[in-house]
Amino acid sequence: MTATLSSSPLTPPISLPPLHALAHQWVVCLCADWCGVCRDYRAVFEHVAHSLQSAHPQFRFAWVDVEDEAGLIGDLDVETFPTVLIANADGTRFIGPVTPQAHVLQRLLESLVGTAPGAPDGVDCAALLQALPTRPELWVHAAV
Repeated sequence: MTATLSSSPLTPPISLPPLHALAHQWVVCLCADWCGVCRDYRAVFEHVAHSLQSAHPQFRFAWVDVEDEAGLIGDLDVETFPTVLIANADGTRFIGPVTPQAHVLQRLLESLVGTAPGAPDGVDCAALLQALPTRPELWVHAAV
């Protein structure tokens, strides 16, 4: 079954792949532009993304402003910034606030390498995970 997402009433719906087709671990920073810590953390997050993507290509990184993309994140409740979501089609591996240092995120991600995904925990991030492959403007790209 394929889902559809419409980004606004003026744009046609986008066909999305079924959730089970998403093989990557998405590492998503959920932040807000008004948050100074988030603005500073963006460079740290991008540095970690660039340093890990070649060794761990299963990780895909994205930066999502929870206010600009409120429709995309749905009912995810983000109370503390920065919040990191790590998930794939098998479920949410982690969601919660992180301290804004590179080593914290790097250790968290390295702890997940080679471990089996946990059972889905009820965090509803399916729409976000399905939309991310179609929203390259949110991706953190590896350095060329």
